[in-house]
Amino acid sequence: MKNAFTVDLEDWFCSHNLISEIKYEDWDNLEGRVTAPTLRLLELLKKYDCKATFFVLGWVADRYPELIQKIAIDGHEIASHGYSHKLLTGIAPSFFEEDLIKSVFAIERACGIKPAGYRAPAFTIVNSTKWAFGILKKLGFAYDSSVYPTNMHPDYGIGDAPLTIYSPQSGLTEIPLSCAVLFNKNIPCSGGAYLRFLPYFLYKQLVNNVIKSGRAYIFYIHPWEIDPEMPRVKLPALKAIRHYTNLASTFGKIERLLQDFEFTSLQNILTAEQIG
Repeated sequence: MKNAFTVDLEDWFCSHNLISEIKYEDWDNLEGRVTAPTLRLLELLKKYDCKATFFVLGWVADRYPELIQKIAIDGHEIASHGYSHKLLTGIAPSFFEEDLIKSVFAIERACGIKPAGYRAPAFTIVNSTKWAFGILKKLGFAYDSSVYPTNMHPDYGIGDAPLTIYSPQSGLTEIPLSCAVLFNKNIPCSGGAYLRFLPYFLYKQLVNNVIKSGRAYIFYIHPWEIDPEMPRVKLPALKAIRHYTNLASTFGKIERLLQDFEFTSLQNILTAEQIG
């Protein structure tokens, strides 16, 4: 069984962890650093002959079209991460729809591809924002990959959501983020900070737990998570620990994952699921 490798393509200052310190209106005044770590990821994926899904932020597509073109030329799937990285829990459905349409136009301008997949910033399709499914279907998206089926994070998660691929409504497929099941608890292990914090041998055990249950493992990473030289922002202690821990060792862990497991894009996972 193949697993999915996904990248949430945003710059270092787009992260929701920094939202209290850096406003959207200030992004253009900050040092853009998304290109170098993304190219590093592309080289790594090429080394292991791996095709991935890149959830592209529309704001990034408008400013770095050559980077989006490079990702597409390398054969990776281009999907949407919205335009302005606003959390769904803090916006109205009408804003979400406008932001999503804007992201589609930006991605099409950059590389000529209309995205079929979507991932919400910070996985914020939660119980209170399930209205997003209807808008995604209305706009012609084939699938979403935003639901984290866990109740172990303060900002996201739907604790009773299925662990496997499912349809939240007719015509739309949900590919949830991966959780290992230990002692009847859904332990999130899809990547990001979970990969950065845990020793690799423990992280690998969680991945194996997912695969042995018969599920495809869904991995994600942000380019800034392999950029230890990115600017530091003064944050509350816990947020700073969560955001800046182990940036220098993350790239090596990603390479070990590619050595130990077989990955492809979400679109390929979905196609295999439909054929099966």
